[in-house]
Amino acid sequence: MIADDPQLERLWTVLPEARVVGGAVRDRLAGRPISDIDLASPLPPEAVATRLAKAGIRAVPTGLDHGTITAVLDGRHFEITTLRRDLETDGRHAVVAFTDDWREDAARRDFTINAMSMARDGTIHDYFGGRDDLAAGIVRFVGDPTTRIQEDFLRILRFFRFHARYEAGPPDQAAVAAIRALKGGLARLSAERVWQEIKRILAAPDPLAALNLMAETGVLQVVLPEAAGIMALQRLETRGAPADPLLRVAALIGGAVRPLARRLRLAEAERARLEAIATAPDLAADAGEAVLRRALADWPAETLIDRSWLAADDADRSALRARLATMERPVFPLKGRDAVAIGVAPGPAIGAALAAVRRWWMAHDCLPDGDACRAELRRHLASQDASGR
Repeated sequence: MIADDPQLERLWTVLPEARVVGGAVRDRLAGRPISDIDLASPLPPEAVATRLAKAGIRAVPTGLDHGTITAVLDGRHFEITTLRRDLETDGRHAVVAFTDDWREDAARRDFTINAMSMARDGTIHDYFGGRDDLAAGIVRFVGDPTTRIQEDFLRILRFFRFHARYEAGPPDQAAVAAIRALKGGLARLSAERVWQEIKRILAAPDPLAALNLMAETGVLQVVLPEAAGIMALQRLETRGAPADPLLRVAALIGGAVRPLARRLRLAEAERARLEAIATAPDLAADAGEAVLRRALADWPAETLIDRSWLAADDADRSALRARLATMERPVFPLKGRDAVAIGVAPGPAIGAALAAVRRWWMAHDCLPDGDACRAELRRHLASQDASGR
């Protein structure tokens, strides 16, 4: 994506001294897909913005205090940040000063694999051995791990995120020791950032090694105390489940959804999905059509498929998931207007009557049509009148 990228080439025409930095360089070397391209420049942010404006490129001052301008070309966003050095850090945020020293800027980055930069001619500038670490599958802090973590405790969780995606061998022991000693600093992070990093860790193709290391260092107990154990996630992976962060969270926490949702301030849609997975029925692998119809009447197929990955037994449910995905969802054919048309006065009686008929419809495997349900509604109302209710 970097080579022959027309928007990037246009930026380089305007800012020839700029370099691509961070993840795009790392993933290019690793042969992985590149999502976003960020650049760094030795020019002050005002000079960057002036050059972009003269070239007719929209420049958005997205983080001037930290030297970041976002260039927008053909709907794509490129962050361009002036080279920086840290003046003060507080465990999460930094006060910076601008510099024109590329090595000084690279020295403030978290890991060696993220500290590389690439010039327009393709030259890779690697001041701290990131290329070798990437090839060896080692996630290593730039400089002293203790110092780097104390600058920003989020780096503990970032370590595990990159460990899940790039680690190919034993973890860097200096990093592990520093993380074990400083994990208490995670309490200083916002709930939203912790949750964001947990999801990113669990989005890795195979997060098990990272999760085991998190448990070993005590980090998992700090950021996800609701987790009952790694074995549930291991079973999920053995079954070939998709790399879905929320499904993996559901496997880890079981039914402890509300404490997690409150503590980490989950979005309502996330909380609702986790609660649905926790409470949906555990369908047998050989469940019959009638059982599936009744389940689909109460639950979306997506929820039942989610739940099937967490089944209590180890029976293969691939055929069950295929059936659920293709079955038409039964819909109870009556509405409030049907009760009103029969003569039921508006109010609670309508809901009670429809609920009774729906129970009858479910007991008949969701097969009765609208006419049959209306007939049952009349029978139900007649029986209620006969009993004097």
